[in-house]
Amino acid sequence: MAKSAAGKWVSRVGSSGGGRSYKKSRPSNFYGALVVIVVLGLAATVLARYEYQNPSAGSPSTPPTIGTTWYAALSIDNCGTHASLAPDPTTTGGFAVEANNVIKVSPVTKADAGNNATLAQFTREYTGLLATSTELSYPHGKGTTTLKTGATCAPKTKYAGKVGQVSYAYWSSLAQKKPTVTTDPSTIKFSQYLRVTMAFLPSGVTPPAPSKSTVTAMVQTAVTPSTSTTLAPAPTTTVKSSGSTTTTVKSTSSTTTTTSKG
Repeated sequence: MAKSAAGKWVSRVGSSGGGRSYKKSRPSNFYGALVVIVVLGLAATVLARYEYQNPSAGSPSTPPTIGTTWYAALSIDNCGTHASLAPDPTTTGGFAVEANNVIKVSPVTKADAGNNATLAQFTREYTGLLATSTELSYPHGKGTTTLKTGATCAPKTKYAGKVGQVSYAYWSSLAQKKPTVTTDPSTIKFSQYLRVTMAFLPSGVTPPAPSKSTVTAMVQTAVTPSTSTTLAPAPTTTVKSSGSTTTTVKSTSSTTTTTSKG
């Protein structure tokens, strides 16, 4: 049976090596496009790494701004046992621990201002404190207590012998009753009157909020800032009588000195 004209054409194309024809027709900018894609990919990777290592505080107006002073309440719960942090005299950043586990949030640089004012940043600035998704370590007495997810609660604690896990619970306002629980401290951004608990507890146990005494101290510190008054030197008045008596009076100390002559 004779081949059709179309069949003969297909045979000729196949025998002539269609691959060579395809290579000749390939766009001249094909390899250029590949180079551009590779370069853009590398640039994106470098930029992402830089932003990760140098986080932005966002807009200069994003609170808390430098110069702002907020207060928060902190609790550390180790298997049902409460722990406190002592004031850290070595801190030079925007966070300070005051009496009763009250945290003073007062940014001094963009590193702890705006969106960078997080629980993770606080733990980086407090000497001896470490908080990750699986580990919580804090100074206790003359040593350090380290808690890791998967370890068991210590003897004589409320949950002794039970497997614990590290988590962080926070209440963004005094009106919030149910906490938000996370394992990432960098997602907890400070706000005025934030309550936060760093916890090592068995799975299924909700971390309790900071104690009433800590919350009360936080609010009182915020509404009644400490003030200091410097008194001016007391005025001195000297009165001379017609003859023999000189009287010196200091009004603020109520001191009277009388000198009589012979």
